[in-house]
Amino acid sequence: MGGGAAGFFCAVNAARMNPALKVTIVERSNKLLSKVKVSGGGRCNVTHACFDKVEMSKRYPRGGNFVKKLFHRFFTHDTINWFKERGVELKAEADGRMFPVTDSSQTIIDCLLREADQYNVQIRMHCDIKSIKSADSGFQLSTANDEELTASYVCVATGGFPKASMFDWLTRTGHSFSAPVPSLFTFNLPKHPVTQLMGVSVPDALVKITGTKLQQQGPVLITHWGLSGPVVLKLSAYAARDLAERNWEFDTIINWVPKYNEQTLKEHFLQLRNDNGSSLLYHKNPFGLPQRLWEFFLKECKIPESCRRADLQAKPQNELVKKLTNYLFSVKGKTTFKEEFVTAGGITLSEIDSNTMMSKKRPNLFFAGEVIDVDGITGGYNFQNAWSTGWVAAHTIAAM
Repeated sequence: MGGGAAGFFCAVNAARMNPALKVTIVERSNKLLSKVKVSGGGRCNVTHACFDKVEMSKRYPRGGNFVKKLFHRFFTHDTINWFKERGVELKAEADGRMFPVTDSSQTIIDCLLREADQYNVQIRMHCDIKSIKSADSGFQLSTANDEELTASYVCVATGGFPKASMFDWLTRTGHSFSAPVPSLFTFNLPKHPVTQLMGVSVPDALVKITGTKLQQQGPVLITHWGLSGPVVLKLSAYAARDLAERNWEFDTIINWVPKYNEQTLKEHFLQLRNDNGSSLLYHKNPFGLPQRLWEFFLKECKIPESCRRADLQAKPQNELVKKLTNYLFSVKGKTTFKEEFVTAGGITLSEIDSNTMMSKKRPNLFFAGEVIDVDGITGGYNFQNAWSTGWVAAHTIAAM
């Protein structure tokens, strides 16, 4: 159930490993592999070049222990080899994200569609399953069009649901779930003057959420609605439930020059004053920050354009130091990062066997992908969860 990455991977592998199976993918919409298509700006971030299972599992804010066990069955190197055996080479970029060498998600889509065709996997579109009931043959599935389907095995790979009510048909199978909340979103700063700098990117900043121990360091992007970039998206994932409870209204602090704290930066300013006191502050900043952002800080501190380093008074200097190392933003709301949209929440992991992906409550009922309570940060981790869960479910079904 579900024509996304996890559903396809389960279907094509089950059909390949056991030719006696008649495998059907049912998809409620008119689109297949839609997240694969848009992921990574249309390039498809297939997985991440991390080959340490323990380290990899830390990239999942929810479900880390579950995937750590799962990765003993099917891990990143297995994903790379699986696609390579089918003529799809993957490449790793500097940040570890892995893409097809073609830089096109269509390469991944075509590969999966070829597998489905080669192993006679049937695909039914506009087929919305509304209930799963036990039957003599295994399961009886009812569609929204009042059609009845039968199956010996069912793998639910429907993706994440944004609303708790959408899990109702699954709770009727005896399962519970963790309520869904958004993950991987940007921080909105309505009417904040920094948004006038949209498009400015800082390659290394430290972002903290006040009142928590949560922080991330790396690239930050200023947008017309607020703050984005890899660091903000990662932080939103780790803090997803906490921020949902706050209705996405919270304070965040950014250190734009994370090699310094307030004290060491004050000392550095003294050194700058002594070394090159005649230089105008506006002409060139000594921290490698984008010039527009540097000028924004100077203007906020009401430092005139004619000010030399040696002329900077203590009060505006201290204010500038604080803005560089402890800039406080009041966030009000979120904006979904559409390409990487992920829902935190899903079927309770204690009800699923990580060795088989089979339900512990209903024999021959399996789960794969984002419908379970596992979600990763941005960078290929959610697709790896889809490949791993889909393959393990397929392997189990094929061997039964």
